[in-house]
Amino acid sequence: MTSDTRRLRLALFDLDHTLLPLDSDYEWGEFTIRIGWNDPVEFARRNDEFYAHYQAGTLNVHDYVRFATEAVRQRGPEASAAAHAQFMREVIGPAIQPQALKLVREHQEAGDTVLIVTATNEFVTRPIAKALGVEDAALLAVQLVRDPLTGWYTGEIDGVPTMREGKVRRMEAWLAERGLTWSDVDSTFYSDSMNDVPLLDKVTHAVATNPDPRLRALAQERGWRILDLFPKTDASQDTAS
Repeated sequence: MTSDTRRLRLALFDLDHTLLPLDSDYEWGEFTIRIGWNDPVEFARRNDEFYAHYQAGTLNVHDYVRFATEAVRQRGPEASAAAHAQFMREVIGPAIQPQALKLVREHQEAGDTVLIVTATNEFVTRPIAKALGVEDAALLAVQLVRDPLTGWYTGEIDGVPTMREGKVRRMEAWLAERGLTWSDVDSTFYSDSMNDVPLLDKVTHAVATNPDPRLRALAQERGWRILDLFPKTDASQDTAS
């Protein structure tokens, strides 16, 4: 047996616009407006401000997460769980594409360890990962601090946020917990976004998936595989990816 065949195989997936044809963070915000949890004018104004900072590369992810989780923190765990279940039925479930499920299953059936590595927070993404057949332990999302007295979210980020270089740091921590480094694994990462170039640069096989124009051009320049899993829509903003 060669050293290559003994290496652990990892299949890493971004979530928004990669496994889903939408941005789950943005859609959750829109959903909270529809159910009356957020004022449409004020929420849109603040969301647009954060998106402008995101585009400019100046987004303060801590401020954004406080904003994005505000309604959940105010409503509490029971109401939030019920709302998220409705969100899954009405928004996420219909958006999950069979080709995305097939891609995840193919890696799992091949014996690969599948992880979702996303900059969207864990409250939004845990049920989505489960619907895609990915276990909780295999989800690296923005972790949220819980108040030790109430057990509910405080709006603060716990540890390193999984955004840009943070995705690399979280993956390296995941590997270190298992006594591994990048040289011990054969890794593939699927992503649509230029924000994920740091992790795409780290893995063995980079796959630009439903790539935005800049990532498509970079993938062509570097010889990365390009996978158009489904048409990318413009109906929602990509706030984190």
